[in-house]
Amino acid sequence: MTATAPEHAGPEVRKAAPASPPSGPRSGTVRRSLFRALPVSPAVVLLVLFLAGPIVYCVVIAFTDLQLTGQAQESFVGFDNFTRAFKDEAFLNAVWLTLVFTVLSSLIGQNTLGLALASLMQRASKPVRTLTGGIVVTAWVLPEVVAGFLLYAFFRREGTLNAILDFLHLPSQNWLFTLPILAVSFANVWRGTAFSMLVYSAALNEIPKEVTEAAEVDGASGWRRMWHITLPMIRRSIGTNLMLNTLQTLSVFGLIWVMTRGGPSGKSQTLPLFMYEQAFQNSLIGYGTAVALLLLLIGSLFSVVYLRLLRTEV
Repeated sequence: MTATAPEHAGPEVRKAAPASPPSGPRSGTVRRSLFRALPVSPAVVLLVLFLAGPIVYCVVIAFTDLQLTGQAQESFVGFDNFTRAFKDEAFLNAVWLTLVFTVLSSLIGQNTLGLALASLMQRASKPVRTLTGGIVVTAWVLPEVVAGFLLYAFFRREGTLNAILDFLHLPSQNWLFTLPILAVSFANVWRGTAFSMLVYSAALNEIPKEVTEAAEVDGASGWRRMWHITLPMIRRSIGTNLMLNTLQTLSVFGLIWVMTRGGPSGKSQTLPLFMYEQAFQNSLIGYGTAVALLLLLIGSLFSVVYLRLLRTEV
């Protein structure tokens, strides 16, 4: 017969009941984080399915010899597509023309003209601002294909530009044949300047008038005020505008395709057109996808440079 502890035994005899886990502030923070993430979860799922998923699939394809026709099954080829690209003179020419097109039409054309228009519209009357803004924005909202046809009609041999030059008794030429990369760069400037103008107009409106008025009282000229006051104060807007314009310009396809189709002889064939030619005209999906990843890498390098510039304090 076993002995049991008496009811009056002290606490050292009785067994302590297991303590329940405390619901401290950490568990409450986790619940709040999950609750806050719940509304954005559908958007995250859509991004994974329709953005991250295709990107991962393209990365896989870039390392294969996948073709549209004449192939039963693709095989893994490693870095052969990338090595082939850097040995291909047509690819190197497309890289060079892409950089020229981006610098001329985005970094110089859209950025400079947009800033100039925004500065002039600050001093213009309301009717002039309305008319100028309407004309510039109309070119921006036009579909890319429509804008391409308009500029093709402007630059072609029997087009508007040569008609104006003939009227002024100036020499004319086939601009789409002699200077195709300049023609498509001008077309991109004409179509995309409105975005830069709107960005800089908003930035200039945020500059306190007291600052510019004080500079005028001190005798600073318009150029000195622009260089020493306006540009430093809108530096972040300049960096943001350059980054967005550069990424958009790197991916321009329809405008150039409608005007020149990359010709003549590849003189206006940028990377998006070269990628399209290899993937869908030559049926080399693997090689074309590798070119697309290299284009993505170029855009990433531009973005890194701009983001580092944006972090720098004035």
